[in-house]
Amino acid sequence: MLNKCFCATCLGVEAVVVTVEVDLSMGVGIHLVGLPDSAVRESLLRVVTALTSYGFRIPGRRLVVNLAPADIRKEGSAYDLAIALGLLAVSEQVALVDCDRFLIMGELALDGRIRPVNGILPVALQAREDGFQGCIFPAESALEASEIEGLAVYGVSTLGEAIEVLTRRDECDHLLVRKRPVQEPSLMLGNDFRQVRGQAQARRGMEIAAAGGHNLILVGAPGSGKSLMASCLPSILPPMTREEAIETGKVYSVAGRGLREGGLPFERPFRAPHHSASLVSLIGGGPQAGPGEISLAHNGVLYLDEIAQFSRGMLDALRQPLEDGCVTISRARYKVQYPSNFMLVASMNPCPCGYYGDDTGRCSCTRGSVEGYLSRISGPMMDRIDIQVWVKSLTAVELLGLSGGADAQEPESSAVIAARVKQARQLQESRFIGEGIFTNAAMGSRQLERYCALSDACRQTLEKLLDRMGLSARAYTRILKVARTIADLAGEAEILPVHLLEAAGFRFLDRRRIID
Repeated sequence: MLNKCFCATCLGVEAVVVTVEVDLSMGVGIHLVGLPDSAVRESLLRVVTALTSYGFRIPGRRLVVNLAPADIRKEGSAYDLAIALGLLAVSEQVALVDCDRFLIMGELALDGRIRPVNGILPVALQAREDGFQGCIFPAESALEASEIEGLAVYGVSTLGEAIEVLTRRDECDHLLVRKRPVQEPSLMLGNDFRQVRGQAQARRGMEIAAAGGHNLILVGAPGSGKSLMASCLPSILPPMTREEAIETGKVYSVAGRGLREGGLPFERPFRAPHHSASLVSLIGGGPQAGPGEISLAHNGVLYLDEIAQFSRGMLDALRQPLEDGCVTISRARYKVQYPSNFMLVASMNPCPCGYYGDDTGRCSCTRGSVEGYLSRISGPMMDRIDIQVWVKSLTAVELLGLSGGADAQEPESSAVIAARVKQARQLQESRFIGEGIFTNAAMGSRQLERYCALSDACRQTLEKLLDRMGLSARAYTRILKVARTIADLAGEAEILPVHLLEAAGFRFLDRRRIID
């Protein structure tokens, strides 16, 4: 006798439906096949003990449990619940109704309780796409799928509740996971730009970067405000759209960091790994092929404080994800792809002692040591940073004059800047409908040709800039993208020469001009 239930596994952020086939025949023993790992093989002991604790019997015949397709390695403990229900159905101890129309996941405790599992959001999306009637998930994990429309999601805490859903569904409305009321996302997640004194050029650069999703680096002496301004960035970023929130939510769900309180995460992620982090933690991988920091920062910000302290190999590993917006992790046992369309924000000192270019003259570094320090960031990596800002130390007048003097001017708050950024992002959202991108920074060659058409005056301006600065082809396209964002902030439909000049002015590190 054969019974089928369905669960799923995740390859990257994409779910694959797994058929749990349980066969009862003549013989003795319980066999689990279908390329299971050690955690899945141990599920038989958990399932047997949990069923026994509920008073069910284990048939004294041969049980074969097959997890299909057999060419995909099965990892984790999420198959327990589907195996247990399939065993009950095939031994005719419980008459399950429409078991093959539900996607079932959950880890069983020895007493029959159901523990949370990872990857619920992509699994629920796949279940809706494949036409399943509903899903049965652990109660703590099911809240991640609360906003998936067109799918009945049941959150169960025990094996008994899972059986009730498949036997007396009309009496289980209390187990349905319902969409939570929509709350307005908070924009004030970091510090406020009102706390930043002076630094007009840096503030402008960060506004442009936030508006277009551009990569940015802040170079300056210690104490000039680089880290403070970076911490202010989340306060001017607009909340994610629903499509962006689903993309980011899938990554966090697979990583086991989904929102247990339910709903999608609309606040953009801000990840700030330490320079001692490993390459696997940054890029992703490991035994379970998990996402790294660059994927956890998808549709948000990856902040590298003192970027020159990161190893060169680690920084160069960011080059391909920065260009493609995704990272492919290939190992002997697996090959998975994670999205990594993040905004890179970095800060660094200009030299080993940190005070090169400071008006106090405290720098004691030689020209060679300054060049060597800057060369820790390779040319191809620096080429991918759109906006490069020199942050000067504040003078006493700037520090004290802005704190209450008669002629002091109050710095713009994050709320004011965020309003302009949001307006520019809305222009880009309407511009890129159906394109599969959300910001100017993500434009490819086709979008550049369509949305960054240049007038004759702009072409002449750009020709002079390229000849004088000796920029690469990549830097040229980056200037076009930044100019498009500057035009959006100004409310201009076309790119003007002044926009190109301002965009080119943010590329002072391309030829190491900092030491000229």
